[in-house]
Amino acid sequence: MDVRSTLGEFLQAKRAQLTPEAVGLPHYGDRRRVPGLRREELAMLAGVSAGYYTRLEQGQSLNASPEVLDAIARAMRLTTAEREHLHVLSAGAGHRARVTPSPAEHASDDLRALLAAMTTVPALVLGRRNDVLAWNRAGHALLAGHVDVAAPDDPENRPSMPRMVFLDAPTRALYRDWAAKARAVVGNLRIMTARNPGDVGLTALIGELAIESPEFATMWAEHVVEPCGRDVYELDHPVAGRLEVIQQTLRVPQEPDQSLVTFTAEPGSGSSMTLATYAQSVTG
Repeated sequence: MDVRSTLGEFLQAKRAQLTPEAVGLPHYGDRRRVPGLRREELAMLAGVSAGYYTRLEQGQSLNASPEVLDAIARAMRLTTAEREHLHVLSAGAGHRARVTPSPAEHASDDLRALLAAMTTVPALVLGRRNDVLAWNRAGHALLAGHVDVAAPDDPENRPSMPRMVFLDAPTRALYRDWAAKARAVVGNLRIMTARNPGDVGLTALIGELAIESPEFATMWAEHVVEPCGRDVYELDHPVAGRLEVIQQTLRVPQEPDQSLVTFTAEPGSGSSMTLATYAQSVTG
């Protein structure tokens, strides 16, 4: 991934998503050749020269200070995650990303033991490309009962959550608000590719999804940046029926690119009872 061009593409995409009205600029009804703010308008709001901002978008200026980046982030109304993403991209823009093979990943024995102990809580461990490195039986049954439960043990054929969300019909049907889930997947992939710009596995995954899924290509072009944290999804499960789950994504300190993902429901709710009953039925 060319971090320099990605920085420019991110800035262009976010500028295009702003309107004069959204940032308090007068609009005189003039016809704009491009959507969103003009470069000189954004530069004025950020307090930098139009020439400097243009060079930044074009990848010709590689030494933007944190203060300038924060000023641009404020002018663009970026979220906290988008602001952090801007800093990561800028930090890497001055260095050519070294292409590296995707390192082997595995869930530690401690994580596997934790998953096994969580008998009534569906859970899984995801790697840097959002491959499933491990899951417990409840997690497998909730999200991918149509997939071989032992699939995560084969590094060459591990379930890929991005592929499943965009290309697998049963997974698409599972989420009632599929678009929200899809945007979360894209937003997380954006963060991971910025952190690991030379990872050939990530690059190949992005290219594959962009070709196979027009929806992914559209969302990717929007430069969605959205870290997974606490998300609520309504599911239409083929066995358990309709239920609302709380997905929580927890980072693994020993493995910064891995995360532990759990699924619970609001205590006392119908979904909580359904989820507990279903989890018990699949774990014996």
